[in-house]
Amino acid sequence: MVLAVIVMKMPKEKRTYCAKCNRHTPHEVLKQKKRKASELKAGQRQFRRVMAGYGGFPRPLPKGSKPTKKVALVLRCKVCKKAKSMRGFRVKRLEMEAV
Repeated sequence: MVLAVIVMKMPKEKRTYCAKCNRHTPHEVLKQKKRKASELKAGQRQFRRVMAGYGGFPRPLPKGSKPTKKVALVLRCKVCKKAKSMRGFRVKRLEMEAV
């Protein structure tokens, strides 16, 4: 039995509307990277407070995970360098290809 790996191909460059330039311009397509979580956020402070000592984990551990992750893409205008984000979508693997 051969398992097919689902690959979505996305062009590295796409012509789309730029609100700053007020016209259609070429945009480069980038994968959005995850930032380091801030330790100063209220939820993280509460989590650290609850985890201190011998209390155990404060919430139930996740049972199963989804088979795919959501991918968020960023479109950066090549003329004015203004970036906008696309709506996230689920895909197993995303490949950027030159068209």
